[in-house]
Formats: sequence, C-alpha cells, structure tokens
Amino acid sequence: MKRFMALALVSTALAGCASMAPEHVRPEAATAPAFDPDYRPDGSVVASQLSYREWFNDPRLVQLIGTALENNRDLLAATARIEQARARYRIQDSRQLPTVVANASGTRTRQQLGVNPSLDTGDVEGAPDSVTFNRFDVGVGVSSFELDFWGRVASLSNAARAEYLSSVASQRAFYLSLIADTATTYYEIVETQEQIALAEATAKSRREGLRIAKLRLDNGVTSALPFRQAETLLTQAEQQLASEQLALAQLRNQLGVLVGGTVPDALPDGLPLESQADDRRLAAGLPSDLLLVRPDIIAAEEQLRAARANIGAARAAFFPTISLTGNAGFASDSLDDLFSGSGFGWSFGPTISLPIFDWGAREADLDLAKALEVEQVATYDKTVQTAFREVSDALAGRRWLAEQVATLERAVEAQERIARLARLRYREGVADYLEVLDAERNLFSARQQLLATERAWLQNRATLFVALGGGSER
Repeated sequence: MKRFMALALVSTALAGCASMAPEHVRPEAATAPAFDPDYRPDGSVVASQLSYREWFNDPRLVQLIGTALENNRDLLAATARIEQARARYRIQDSRQLPTVVANASGTRTRQQLGVNPSLDTGDVEGAPDSVTFNRFDVGVGVSSFELDFWGRVASLSNAARAEYLSSVASQRAFYLSLIADTATTYYEIVETQEQIALAEATAKSRREGLRIAKLRLDNGVTSALPFRQAETLLTQAEQQLASEQLALAQLRNQLGVLVGGTVPDALPDGLPLESQADDRRLAAGLPSDLLLVRPDIIAAEEQLRAARANIGAARAAFFPTISLTGNAGFASDSLDDLFSGSGFGWSFGPTISLPIFDWGAREADLDLAKALEVEQVATYDKTVQTAFREVSDALAGRRWLAEQVATLERAVEAQERIARLARLRYREGVADYLEVLDAERNLFSARQQLLATERAWLQNRATLFVALGGGSER
C-alpha cells in the first residue's frame, strides 16, 4: 500500500511540468498618457479609497443606495454568477490531482456438487452435496489520472481561475454602476420635485394675475387681450405641472426597480439640490491608474488571461495523453486473513493516447483559441478607451457644468428683475401685457433650466466618482 501511494504521489509531482500557454503581458494602454490639463484641476480626494457613504451627503440617498446594493435582482444574479465561476474553477482545479477511491466487496457463492465435475465427490457416504466459496476484497484505486506533462489540465485550470476572477470583477463593476444609477435617478427625482414646486408656485402666481386681469377687464380698464394672455400663462404652468407629475411617477417606479422592490417608507429626509454637494474635489490621477481600480478593466484583463490559457490547452492537445490506472488492496477467502501480508496485491498501468488523424479538429481548436485571444485583446483595449473617455467626459463636465450653473444663477436674477419691471410698467400703463407675458415666460424657463443644470452637475459628480473607481464598501 505504501509503495502504491508513493507511486501515485510521484506521478502527481511529474504532472504539470510544462505550460504551452503564451506569457500573459498586459497590453499597452491605447490612451493618452494624461488627462487634458484644462479639465483636471488638482484634487485631494482619491475616489477609489472612498465608500459611497463617505462621498454622498444626502442621508436619504445613502440609505437608498444601501437598499439597492442589498436587494437589486441584477446584482444578486451577478453574485450568483461568481459562485458558479468559483465552483467551475474548483472542479477544473481538482483534476490536477488523482481521484482516490476506496472500495470493499464480499461475495459468498454456493456450488451444487455434480454440476461442476471438478468438484464432484462421487457417492462417498456423508459427503456434502454442495460447496460454499467466500471472497473478500478491500483496497484503494486511482482511475484514469492524466499526467499533465504538457500543461493541458493546468492551462484549463488557469483559464477557469481567470474566468472566476473576471466574474468577481464584473460583479464589482455592476456594483459601482448600480451606485451611479441609483444616485442619478434620485437626483432626477429631487429635481422633478423642485420643478413641481416651481410649477405650483408659478401657477398660483398666475392665477392671481388672471384674477386681476379679469377685474381690469370687467371694469373696462383693459381689453380682452391681456386677459386671454394671462390665461395662456396659467395654462402653460398647469401643463408643465402635469408633465412633471408624470415624470415623477415614472422615476419613482424606476427607483423601485433599482432598490429591488418597493422603496422603503422609513427614509430620512432628503436635501435640496443646492445642498447635495460639498467643496471636496476628486483627484483625477493618471489614465494608467484606471487599470488597477476600474473593475471593468480588471474583468477584461482576466478574460484575456483565460483566452491565453486556453491557447496553452489547445497546443497541449497535439501531444500524447498519458493516463494512469492503479489499484492496491487485500483479498482473501476469510475475513480473519483479509489483511495478512499474503493477501496484498496491486496493479498499475499507464495508457498513452495520441490521435493520429482527427480531420483537423485540433488545428481548428488552436485557431479558435488564437482568434478568441485577438478578440479579447481588442475588447480589453476598447474597455480601457471607454474608461478613459468616461473620466475625461466627467472631468470636462465638472468644469463646464459648474460654469453653466453659475451663469444660470445670474440669468435667473436678471430675469427676476425684468419680470418685476414688466409688471410695474404694466400696472402704470406704460407697457402692454405682452411684455409681462414674455418676462414671466422667460423667468419660468430660466428657473427650470437652472434646476435641470444643477441636477446634471450632481449626476456628473456621481459619474466621476464611479468612473474613477470610487464606491468601495468599508
């Protein structure tokens, strides 16, 4: 038994002595060496070192993100795919070691005399009319264990491991995208609520204007035209209010899907758009930093590693497959003598298999593996380029959206002054109501645009945080 086990261990040690997979080298990043200096003012906050709880200030948003990360069905499916990949890796990795199986059996056979002439005792008086045979076996065996001289099994194991690591990174990438999607939807909800409040306040003000216009019409101060123009202003506000109410309902439904069901009732109060952000600025770093912190890039590289490992397995298939079958154990006619030295026996036999003619199947497998590697290199390059573009876009947005917000704030202040002057000129009879109509309409539009741009700036802030690899749970 000891000799058999030692032989099995030696066979295992001989396996996996070579690898025919190409060496994995990370492709050179097909991006600029640095981000545009016009769009990357220095920041002191490293996104990849921050949790989403540390970056977002709104307690309502933080709780919604936590609920989404716990209950979102797509994220649960991504997590399940990790377990599947881990199991496949463990299955493939176990094939590098022999499977040892224990077995035991016992048989008892009765043979009638006279049936087998060699056992016939004739007509001897008192002789038995049958004979009983016992057979007992116990042992351990190895069945068709492949000696991995050419690294085929090891390459398949490496490919399965890379697939597993890729699934982990892909789940992490979805984790970050879910944070961004939840924040984006939440900011749209907050903006829509503020748009509704603006529309309601505008409609209330215009109803009052319509009442005054009706009094002036009834008293013969003005014609019917100013009254109809006031009606038009009110209907515009009411139409906008209905449109925003519909948008709010749809956004709430979308948020429900993101959080994995119904939005929780017991949520803390949220913050208005203008209070959502603080003065912290994210450090852009270098494009090469993204290779280490972006999970989508890591997942693409692991897929490339798996493709190269599969090339090694395809190359090894051109060489002989050497398998070992062995068994060692004891056999005896009596249980008492089963484990005696005389009952020990063993068998050991190698099998060599080499396809002589397979109609080009192995060549096709190798060509397929090489083509898949080329595809994965292109996919990796594209993933890196996409990550670079996302960060660059967000950095540009950080600058220009901030300038748009500042400009629109000044525009709203100017439109408010114009609207006050137009109303004053109309009451004093210096201007007609058309001037008031234009001023009110422009003011309402400027306020709407300011809210929409503030929301876009916040969404860009969340996008940049995730694009730089931020959002880790600590």
